[in-house]
Parts: sequence; C-alpha cells; structure tokens
Amino acid sequence: MKAILHTDGGARGNPGPAGIGVVLEIAGQKWVYKQYIGEATNNQAEYQALILGLEKARAAGVGEVDCCLDSELVVKQLNREYKVKNAGIAPLFVKVWNLAQAFDKINFKHVFREDNKEADRLVNEALDEHSC
Repeated sequence: MKAILHTDGGARGNPGPAGIGVVLEIAGQKWVYKQYIGEATNNQAEYQALILGLEKARAAGVGEVDCCLDSELVVKQLNREYKVKNAGIAPLFVKVWNLAQAFDKINFKHVFREDNKEADRLVNEALDEHSC
C-alpha cells in the first residue's frame, strides 16, 4: 500500500509557539492532523510534523510513502545532501531515520509552499486555536 504524506511545521518567532500539520493520503482517502507542540524552532516543527505523519502511515500499514515537505533544508538533510549540525535537530533526524526503516520504500521530496497549502493551513489552525 502506498501513501502520499504532506507535512509542515512552523513557529511564530524562531523559536516560538509552534504547530504541525499532516495530510496523509492512502488509496484515495485522506486523514488530517494538527497539533500545537509548544516552543520550538521552525526546523524542529518541520521534523516533528514528519515524525507524526510517519507514525500515522506506519500504523495504517503503509509500505511505501512519498513524503512531501516545503522545507528544502529538512529534505536535503534526510536525503544526505546536507549534514545535520544543529544539536536540537539531531535527535529528530535520528527518529525520522529510524521510522523510515519501517517502510519498504520512502522518498523525501521538496515541494513548493503553494503545493503544501493544506498542511500549512493545519499548522496555522493549531497555532490559532492554542492562542485563543
């Protein structure tokens, strides 16, 4: 079974209050998740969104997943084009890397922000709901 996973994370301030958004599509069905994660950097939020999405995909029994992120940095780190130098990111990178081993095939793809609108909307909803 194959899935398409769109994730996004963001912080208002960097670091600051942060939220994550996940859109998981499997066989024409879509699941969406949003969550306030507390104080984090934008990059930490991006990784946490991906972790949640991969956990949900694994729980659904997905074998192959295309991960679509608008963070070029995170994609290049996961594709081993960039090294992870930030101590706050390293454990999140390792968690994603370990989760990735549960899949037969996994791809990390950079997409433009306009192609990740739903995940971005979920991030903002999580942040707006927390600030009320």
